[in-house]
Amino acid sequence: MGLGTGHGAPTRRTVLTAGLAAAVTASLTAGCTRHGPAGDDGRAPQSSTPTPSLRQATGSVLAVKIDNVAAARPQTGLDAADVVYAEQVEGGLSRLMAVYATRLPEVIGPVRSARESDLELLRQFDRPTLAFSGAQKKLLPLIRRAPLRPESPAEASGAYYRGSGRPAPHNLYLRPAKLVDGAPGRAALTTGFRYGPAPAGGTATAARTVRYPAARFTFTWSAGRNRWLVSMDGTPARTTAGSRLAPATVVVQHVRVTKSTYHDVLGNYTPFTETVGTGKAEVLRDGRSYEATWSRPEATDGTTFTGTDGSPVNFADGQVWVVFAKA
Repeated sequence: MGLGTGHGAPTRRTVLTAGLAAAVTASLTAGCTRHGPAGDDGRAPQSSTPTPSLRQATGSVLAVKIDNVAAARPQTGLDAADVVYAEQVEGGLSRLMAVYATRLPEVIGPVRSARESDLELLRQFDRPTLAFSGAQKKLLPLIRRAPLRPESPAEASGAYYRGSGRPAPHNLYLRPAKLVDGAPGRAALTTGFRYGPAPAGGTATAARTVRYPAARFTFTWSAGRNRWLVSMDGTPARTTAGSRLAPATVVVQHVRVTKSTYHDVLGNYTPFTETVGTGKAEVLRDGRSYEATWSRPEATDGTTFTGTDGSPVNFADGQVWVVFAKA
């Protein structure tokens, strides 16, 4: 299934780099020039002199990169996110990006490293705060130039801690109250999503599975909870508090996935997930699946979803999961 944009990987990287460079402004603070450990080697956060304040004014979303291998589960604070994005990373595994706007939990994690695809995805928000454990060293300059507020343990050591009971690197947690001045509110969610009554039609759907080479997500409809129950790699997904992860809306967004120029220490190249363009999607809500077309013309735009009749596809109120599937 192809996308309407038809851009290759070199073109996308060139466009992304140029767009990020153009977005640089004098508002980038001096504290955004250092980052945490380059990659996921599990070392303790590097110490640094903290800035006078780790907090910011409200108005921007908090995006947190969250570990999603078996050793990292159950996660903490994931159920409080407004939107959860699932993407493929090295080795065919998955990683999550949780976006918070309407409420902040006390703790979020485990926190892991950023990827090139995250920078394009986050352009839809107004200078979001990105919480992450570090990044591949060649990617760090691009992160520094991005129109966001990067906050790894190096910039905000007091906001992170290593939890007990799990080995590194699966034990790094964030206290968001030490990083931001509370939840900015629903208006900060400039995703392009529309919420409202269910569209007409659709297909009754009991469950939907999305597979990556070394990971899978299954969403099973629960009429009793009026939610989609999440399972990961065949295991019911819960938080550390015991709550089952259960979004109101699930989007399977078919995207172009190419090979980026970055790789991990084993030489596995990072997939680059293209979220600008257009393509097919499935929107799951209220126990039904709706065919849709997604569109995001520019990186600074949100993503719209249109049904086969040309009308916008409304999402149900509540948490949204967007799973990027290879087209």
